[in-house]
Amino acid sequence: MKKIFFPGLITLMFVMTFFVSYNALAQSSDANKEELSKWYQSREWLGGLKLAPHESINQTEFARQYFANRIWWDKAFEFLRTHDLESLEPGSYVIDPGNVNAYVSEAPTKEMDEINWETHVNTNDLQYIIKGKAKMGTILATDPTVKVKGEYNARSDSQAYSVENAKYYTAEPGTFFIFSPKEAHRPAFKMEGYDTVKKILIKIKVPK
Repeated sequence: MKKIFFPGLITLMFVMTFFVSYNALAQSSDANKEELSKWYQSREWLGGLKLAPHESINQTEFARQYFANRIWWDKAFEFLRTHDLESLEPGSYVIDPGNVNAYVSEAPTKEMDEINWETHVNTNDLQYIIKGKAKMGTILATDPTVKVKGEYNARSDSQAYSVENAKYYTAEPGTFFIFSPKEAHRPAFKMEGYDTVKKILIKIKVPK
C-alpha cells in the first residue's frame, strides 16, 4: 500500500510537539533548567528585537506564561521592534484589545519613597527606559521580608507592600525589565543625575 505524506500536517505536528514540550518544561517543578536556559538565552522569542532582557527576569515564570499564550508576548515585542521609540508620542497605545496595552511617558522621575512596592494580579509589566536612566527594585513576592500593606486595589490591579533587602538595578536604554505577578517591584524611580526619563510600560495580560 502506497504511503501518502502531508507536509503541512507534518509541519503542524512538529510545531505542536515543540510548544507542548516547552510548555511542559516551563511548568514542571523538575524542569530541565539547562534546556530552559538554552531556549531563553537564544532570544529567539524576541522575534528580532535587539533589546536585551535584564538579568533579573524570572526566566521560568516568563517561559510558562510565554508558552501559555505567546501571541500576546510576540505582539508586545513586535511593537517595540517596529516603532521608533525615541520619537513615539507620550500616551496610550492598544496593541491587542483587552490583552496588551502600551503606555509611553516622558516626565520628571519621582523619589524612591514616592514609588510604592507593588504586584499585579492580572497583568505582567514590561518596563523599558527609552531616554535617561532610573532605578528599578524587584524581589520575589514570597520573600519573608515582603509584607502586604493595605488592601488590594481592583481598579488599578495593584497590591502595595513594604519590603526589606530588595535588589535595585539601573534601568537604561538597551535593556528591558519584566515583572510578573510573582515579583514585587518598585519601578522607575529617580537616579542621581537624571531628572527626567522617557519610558514605555507594556502591560501583558496573565493567561488564565
